[in-house]
Amino acid sequence: ESMCALWLNSRCSIFLARVALFAATLCFLLPNADAADKIARIGFVSPGSPTTYLQRVTAFWDRMRELGWVEGQNLAIEQRWAEGRMERLPVLMREVLANKPDVLVTSSTPGAVAAKNATSTVPIVNASMGDPIGTGLVPSLARPGGNLTGLSLEWGEGVAGKWLELLRETIPRLSAVAVVYQPDSPLNKVLVEELKNVAPALRIKLSFIGVREPEALEQAFKQARRTAQAVLIPGDLFVEHHYRQIIALAAKHQLPVMSGLRSFTNAGGLMSYGVDQIVQYRRAAELVDKILRGARPADLPIEQPTVLSLTVNLKTAKTLGLKIPESILLRADEVIR
Repeated sequence: ESMCALWLNSRCSIFLARVALFAATLCFLLPNADAADKIARIGFVSPGSPTTYLQRVTAFWDRMRELGWVEGQNLAIEQRWAEGRMERLPVLMREVLANKPDVLVTSSTPGAVAAKNATSTVPIVNASMGDPIGTGLVPSLARPGGNLTGLSLEWGEGVAGKWLELLRETIPRLSAVAVVYQPDSPLNKVLVEELKNVAPALRIKLSFIGVREPEALEQAFKQARRTAQAVLIPGDLFVEHHYRQIIALAAKHQLPVMSGLRSFTNAGGLMSYGVDQIVQYRRAAELVDKILRGARPADLPIEQPTVLSLTVNLKTAKTLGLKIPESILLRADEVIR
């Protein structure tokens, strides 16, 4: 009997250990028990539109589902779109915050500023802001310290020079490039200074064309056609919202377009080299998940991009009569044929 009792105790101990291990695994994989007892609420305010931000926003919600957060089951979503009109952001933030979200998700520097101005208590995750320290949003990337965390688009030194090098490698006898940009963007101001510094060494003359209204784009491309062989668009909220109009004007004036945004190349631009926004938004979802599990945004470092991707549109190159060098095609992360 004692041997039988010992055997039963041993088997029971093994069974209980396995149950405990299974329960621990479930706790790790699924949202924590406290979160599962109630529906988590996410306020989502985008500076763009459902059309221009479709791929990246889809990537965000896909990653949320992978992490166990499903709308209608344990997640409620309140979503707003500014449609490229930054002046609408404060009102949209207030509307979403009225529903008492657990996390407020947005993107861009204007989105971060509007969110911070709207609340000092609700955790904020920003998927793609510019320079959060330079704009005064946080005192430190490593320890933001307040209610804002997320990802920065501050690419670091060298990106502006890379844009010009790629253009020079592609366009024979390139000597002049027009930079079309929104001059009020803090990130663009940094990039403009870097472009000014690197252009002389590459023997490229730059003309800077600031554009604030869509009505000014036609004149901007007429000017670019007179002064340059190619157009460089660093990538900001204004030009991103009007990227289809910009690509149509580039095609009309037969100007190659290099951009920091892949959406321009997908729509007919020649090349893009910059941050993969899909990766950024998936990572933002992971930060939201951590906060819903109990993490504080003050303790979550603001992340900077570590991987930049090169996209080339061969169809556009053919239309422009350009032959993309094999050296560039071999380095490209995506080639549109």
